[in-house]
Amino acid sequence: MTTRWTYAFVDRPVPRFAQACEFWTGATGTRLSDPRGERREFVTLVPPGGADACVKVQAVASGPGGAHLDFCVDDVRKFAKGAEALGAHVVADQGTLVVLRSPAGQLFCADPWRGQSTRPPVVRGTRLDQVCLDVPPSLHDAEVAFWAALLPDWESLSGSLPEFHVLKPPAGLPVRILLQRLDEERPVSAHLDLACADIGATRAEHERLGAEFVAEGSRWTVMRDPAGGTYCLTGRDPETGGVPSGS
Repeated sequence: MTTRWTYAFVDRPVPRFAQACEFWTGATGTRLSDPRGERREFVTLVPPGGADACVKVQAVASGPGGAHLDFCVDDVRKFAKGAEALGAHVVADQGTLVVLRSPAGQLFCADPWRGQSTRPPVVRGTRLDQVCLDVPPSLHDAEVAFWAALLPDWESLSGSLPEFHVLKPPAGLPVRILLQRLDEERPVSAHLDLACADIGATRAEHERLGAEFVAEGSRWTVMRDPAGGTYCLTGRDPETGGVPSGS
């Protein structure tokens, strides 16, 4: 099954939805679409210059939120059935949209492809280009195998550190997947990663927009947005998504 387009979803609690929208439009250099959904719970971050959007924000009714992926495909039913055969299960079937959970419990969606093809540009030296799945050690290998089998046209690669595994999409697709093996047993979760030419400069810009510093790693900085969600600024090339040689 060929994936035609990908979306990263910023999932944030209803009371902080407006804060999330304001921050993430500023951080990505986009504008908000009109709200949609039965509870006006969805918005798209529309990029400049006629590029196709690849980030959306969803107001979630319960829990702290996080992130998830939407896969745009030619045949939603075929994609969902293939996912089920690999161990996923259906959470909701809305006809043209199917919501599923991976074997480890990560939500994702199958959605019809509507001709999206033009990736948004790098904005101020940064690009939101990755959803990181934080997977407990007992489930990590099986979860890597699930995603690699579900996305056979994606390149499955060992990451820059032993706890990382990358699923790199075909050229032109805007969002990739990083699976991170946690050092403790807890439920799977997901967060957003931004590739940054200069982490310090991006951190300063995001703090001006209301984000807070959380922690610092060897090649990444953990931040918290004004809606309470954590995300990472990573020292990757915003054009390619790769780690610069020598890093």
